[in-house]
Amino acid sequence: MSSNGKVALVTGGGSGIGKAAALALAKDGFAAVIAGRRPERLEEVAREVEGFGGEALAVPTDVTDPAAVKNLFAKTKQRFGRLDVLFNNAGFGAAAPIEELAFERWKAVIDTILTGSFLCTQEAFRIMKDQQPMGGRIINNGSISAHAPRPNSVAYTSAKHAVTGLTKSTSLDGRKYDISCGQIDVGNALTEMTQRMQRGVPQANGTVMEEPTMDVQNVARAVVFMATVTPEANVQFLTVMATKMPFVGRG
Repeated sequence: MSSNGKVALVTGGGSGIGKAAALALAKDGFAAVIAGRRPERLEEVAREVEGFGGEALAVPTDVTDPAAVKNLFAKTKQRFGRLDVLFNNAGFGAAAPIEELAFERWKAVIDTILTGSFLCTQEAFRIMKDQQPMGGRIINNGSISAHAPRPNSVAYTSAKHAVTGLTKSTSLDGRKYDISCGQIDVGNALTEMTQRMQRGVPQANGTVMEEPTMDVQNVARAVVFMATVTPEANVQFLTVMATKMPFVGRG
């Protein structure tokens, strides 16, 4: 497998969308930096990348911890000397009615999705603006929840709406450094996190319904597309979703 000489960093890279995206980017020639909370999962992904001739670096990271994020990007720069693509993907939800959601759960979701993405974006900027050639690309995982909520999802939905603001600000502030930023909004990709879709999930009208899902490889290919458009182009927003999921239409 031939290298394209570029480096991509994926958070939440040990499973689900993050793992699929990291492997797809590596197959496209990127050196892959895989960050996440579970060291054994990260090492598995790194071994898979190396198994097909790619380069990988696994760095256990809590994206809510500024020191851990600094360490992640320092190790990336130390190993590869540059960073071309950041995929801010780490996140999880907390299903509960608004009045019952524990503050700690709210804070954990917001800190991981929003603050974690900000901290990683900040460190990416510091590397990308100073490297030669200058610049790079940041991709944020927004989710369908960046457009419309599910019932009992106040923390996740609020965080994903905020990611859209982060995407727009990053896209604007990155222009002078040739740093582009786009957002991928995913609906019902089949991963460990979304297997419940096949068992039934609450709908806006109070019913519980099984929802269609799609292969996560569709998301991985979309991330590679966003990562590899030519430097003067940017995919600002992209939605990839299960064709028949009940998103488009009246609730």
